[in-house]
Amino acid sequence: MTEPALSLPDLQSLPDERARAAVCWAAARLDTPVTAVAPASADASFRRYFRVHGATGSRIVMDAPPAQEDSTPFLRVAELMRQAGLRVPMVYAADLAQGFLLLSDLGTRTFLDAMTVDNAEGYFARAHTALLLWQGATRTGLLPAYSHSLLAREVALFREWYLGRHLQLTLDHEEQAALHAVEAVLVQRALAQGQVFVHRDFMPRNLMDSEQDAAGVLDFQDAVVGPVSYDAISLYRDAFVSWPDSLVQDGLDRYHQAARAAGLPVPTSRTAFQADCDWMGLQRHLKVTGIFARLTLRDGKPKYLADTPRFIDYIMAVAPRYPELLPLARLVERHVLPRLP
Repeated sequence: MTEPALSLPDLQSLPDERARAAVCWAAARLDTPVTAVAPASADASFRRYFRVHGATGSRIVMDAPPAQEDSTPFLRVAELMRQAGLRVPMVYAADLAQGFLLLSDLGTRTFLDAMTVDNAEGYFARAHTALLLWQGATRTGLLPAYSHSLLAREVALFREWYLGRHLQLTLDHEEQAALHAVEAVLVQRALAQGQVFVHRDFMPRNLMDSEQDAAGVLDFQDAVVGPVSYDAISLYRDAFVSWPDSLVQDGLDRYHQAARAAGLPVPTSRTAFQADCDWMGLQRHLKVTGIFARLTLRDGKPKYLADTPRFIDYIMAVAPRYPELLPLARLVERHVLPRLP
C-alpha cells in the first residue's frame, strides 16, 4: 500500500521522521482523512503515542521501535484482557516489522487526573472491578511466570542503579551481605503467594476515566502470572501520588473481601494479606527506585527521579516493622535519608 503524502502542518510539528512515518502509516489505514495530529503521551520505555483526528473521531498510533520494543505481548495481553471483560484499546491495524499499531482512543483523562482524596473511593472501586476480572481470568500457559530470576533482577535494581550508580555508594561487606539477604527473602515471599494474572503497573495513571463505568486499562504489555497482591498494592502505593494510609487500608480491606468472595488465592486472614502486600510492595518500591535512577542515568529521562523520595517513604513505612527487613531500614537511614533533597 502506498503511504499518503500528507501536507498537514501538524505533521511537520512531530518530533522526527519516524513519528511522521508512523502517522502516515496510520492515515493510510483510516477510512477518513486525517485532519489533525498531536503527541498523545510517552512512557518510560521507548514507546510513543500519537493521537490522529478525522471526521469520525480520533485514533491512537503506537510507535514501538522493533529494535527496543516487541509489540507481540501487547497484542496477546490485549486479547486476553478483552476476553476477560476489560475495556482495553481495540487494535485496528498492526505492522510488527515497523513497530506501528493503530488503536482505539480511550480518552485523555486518566484516573490520576480525576482523583482526589474526596472522590478516590469510587475510582478505586472501579479499579477493583477491572482487577478482579483480570485476576479471575487466570489460566496457565498463556503468560510468562513472574519467575525467581525476574523478581531477583528487579529487586537488585535498587542496589545497582540507585545505591551504586546514582548515589555512588560502596557498601561494606556486612552491608552487602545484609542487602542480598533482604533481596532473597523478598523474592521467596513473592513466590509463596497465590499466583494470578498480574498487570505489573496497575495504577491510576494507567486507568482511563470516561462516561462509561468500566475503567479503561493501558500499559499492560508486561503482564505475567505472579503474586496476587502485586496489582492491589501497586494501585494504592502509587508512583505519583501518596494516599492517606486510612484510605489505603480501607481500600485494601474492600479488595480483600471482594477477592475472597471471588475465590481468588488471597489469604483468609486480613493480617496475612497485609503482610503479603507489605512484602510485595517493598519489592516493587525497590525496583521502581532503581528504575527511576536508570531512566535518569542511562535513558536521559530525569523527571522520574523527583518521585524517588515517595518510594523511600514507602520503604521506610514497611521495613522497620519486620525483623528480616531491619538491615534494609538501617541501610536507608544511614546512606539514603541524609542525601534526599
